[in-house]
Amino acid sequence: MNIKDLQKVEFWVATALYVLVIILLISGADGRINNNSYYQFRGADLEYSYFSNYLVPELFRFTILYLSFLAINFSIIPALINKKNVVANSFFLVGIFVFGGLIFSICKTYTDAYLLDEYDDLQHAYNRIFFKGYIYSMWSIVIISSYALLKIFVKHLSENKYKDASENTLAKVDMSFGLAFWFVGLLLWISTNSALEISVCWTLVIFSSIGIVIYSIYKLLPENFAKGKPFKVYFWQVFFISILLAVPLGLISTLFIWRVEMFFIVFLFHLPTQLVISAPLSWYIYKRRLANRTEIKTLKTELGKSDASLSFLQSQINPHFLFNALNTLFGTALQENAERTGEGIQKLGDMMRFMLHENMQDKISLTREVEYLSNYIDLQKLRTSRSADIKIETQIDEQLNNLQITPMLLIPFVENAFKHGISLQQPSHIKITLQTKEQTLYFDVHNSIHLKADNDPEKLKSGIGLENVKQRLALLYFGKHELIIRESAKEFFIHLTLQLD
Repeated sequence: MNIKDLQKVEFWVATALYVLVIILLISGADGRINNNSYYQFRGADLEYSYFSNYLVPELFRFTILYLSFLAINFSIIPALINKKNVVANSFFLVGIFVFGGLIFSICKTYTDAYLLDEYDDLQHAYNRIFFKGYIYSMWSIVIISSYALLKIFVKHLSENKYKDASENTLAKVDMSFGLAFWFVGLLLWISTNSALEISVCWTLVIFSSIGIVIYSIYKLLPENFAKGKPFKVYFWQVFFISILLAVPLGLISTLFIWRVEMFFIVFLFHLPTQLVISAPLSWYIYKRRLANRTEIKTLKTELGKSDASLSFLQSQINPHFLFNALNTLFGTALQENAERTGEGIQKLGDMMRFMLHENMQDKISLTREVEYLSNYIDLQKLRTSRSADIKIETQIDEQLNNLQITPMLLIPFVENAFKHGISLQQPSHIKITLQTKEQTLYFDVHNSIHLKADNDPEKLKSGIGLENVKQRLALLYFGKHELIIRESAKEFFIHLTLQLD
């Protein structure tokens, strides 16, 4: 999942939780008897109003929490990490603390008004309430900021795991995702003023789940799969591990809360969680990764075969003889005043030199890739220049940067456009744009579509193909690209956004 998709999920989850809380608050407006504040106000001989002493303050409190989460998670922390508008965002964060603390404090003067009778000095009582409000505001900002920082850290590890896919790195990523899940849940319990017992139970159960999942993926399941053991064997292994963990978890919860029943509460939540969630989840993750490793191994094998075939072909061609022959034809064409032929031969020579030399490198300059692309387009224009119904428009910016790109990554899209978008009998159009901004490349190809005739030998040929370039992008630019493909009956459009080095 890229960062934009993750942000969409975060926004809708936060919004859904906010709406759910509002619905629960409003739906409980006629149930004041079940509200603890009602009895606390009655105990202090004060009149209690669900609307003014609970509903409105809680609506304000959750609204401030919701808006603070959106501002801190989506704007302030990312900007501070990237060192953008540091002063402005720092003041914004301070403003959230001051304004949020003020709202929380005012809300508490209504929800905790029964506490005012406990103090002889009314001003001192208000000071205490306002102090608690600002403490609550501070902790809210700390928790939300910690979540945002943890998310960025997990994203960093997730991106790096594809650079160094060792088990240690993968284990760190898995553990970070588990801690992020625990942290989100803890934030939910704290923000809803849930009892301490719930937070303790949540922490112990989730931590044990993280341990079981990590142990299963990197120790237990590899051994089981090596011996061909089925899922039911693994299920019983997790069952016995969970029983062994239940005792220390129950003792920890009992010592922390000082209530004996916590031992049984943790046990009742712990065992089903491990058997229903942790065991199947570990099994699924391991099988998925095993399949990915097999696929990568197969791809590497096929890639090795392709490299061997390419090396063999290269050994059969004498580049010096080839280029000398092209230069001879180029000179002959100029002597015969065949300028278009000479231009075509020259561009073809440049393309073949690129394919024989620079195409063998892992990365080349973007400038050279664009030159190859331009030569290909110019050759196609020579072929179609006599047809007035064919319009080829290009907007390719000159590349004066030092960006690097994998060779032959863009050409398949252009080849596809000329293959399916050009017809010598019908009006056709192709538009190609290429721009860069900082380290981001924006590449668009828009072309008409013409079906090949049944007797056309090109109809069943796929050439390099879009599927191949999709696989290369997934392997070489994982998490650093966005490819959008749209197709209608008459038009085809691709948009590629690529983060370059």
